[in-house]
Amino acid sequence: MSDRKTYFVSDVHLGLDVKDPAARERRFTGFLNSLPADTEALYLLGDIWDFWYEYRDVVPKGYVRVFAALQTLMDRGVKVYFFQGNHDVWSYRYFEELGMVRLQQPAVVDIAGKKFCLGHGDGLGPVPLGYRFIRGVFHNRFLQILFSMLHPWLAFRLGNGWSRSNRLSHDQAYEFRGCEEPLYRFAEDFASRNKVDFFIFGHYHSEVRMAMPSGAEFFVLKDWMDASPYLCFDGKEVVTGRF
Repeated sequence: MSDRKTYFVSDVHLGLDVKDPAARERRFTGFLNSLPADTEALYLLGDIWDFWYEYRDVVPKGYVRVFAALQTLMDRGVKVYFFQGNHDVWSYRYFEELGMVRLQQPAVVDIAGKKFCLGHGDGLGPVPLGYRFIRGVFHNRFLQILFSMLHPWLAFRLGNGWSRSNRLSHDQAYEFRGCEEPLYRFAEDFASRNKVDFFIFGHYHSEVRMAMPSGAEFFVLKDWMDASPYLCFDGKEVVTGRF
């Protein structure tokens, strides 16, 4: 059993013009730079960026300190994994070119002998048909190609305009419905067919920790609008933290 640490973070929403985005970016960069020498891996569980769209030869400007901090971690030997969220789904090659590893949800990974089921959390479980349709549109490769034909000036204004219309922009807190939530129902069904010790997701912008009948623990990470939440696995247990 390893005593090296693994960290999980989600829903930073870099670039969202709500509640001082520059301060949020500084907090996230500070968090990355603060990860200790015994860090084994970092899992980015989606929506790290509020809107990310990369063309073959163009990526969004800015976030230099964030990328520098991530690169420094990888140069230290820390493995950095990422999931696409519903806001940064349009990442294609750039993150991998930097050295990160893309995972598809739900991903089951072994960490120090424990089984983790990880993902962003959107689209898992019996979610409404309307949301499944929108998610299908966002993931449709043909429609992505059509969108890429727009000039970046227009594409980013459309994308950022859509992002500003989300619930985070209107301070509409989401109340996680416990066992009735589609994501929890997905985890319960998954645990009935697979050995899992920990489920960790984001997306819902709620802080959730629940014990499951299977014996697994179920976590949802809150967003970074007001605080800087993360989870840390030390080889034995998962603990919550604030930067």
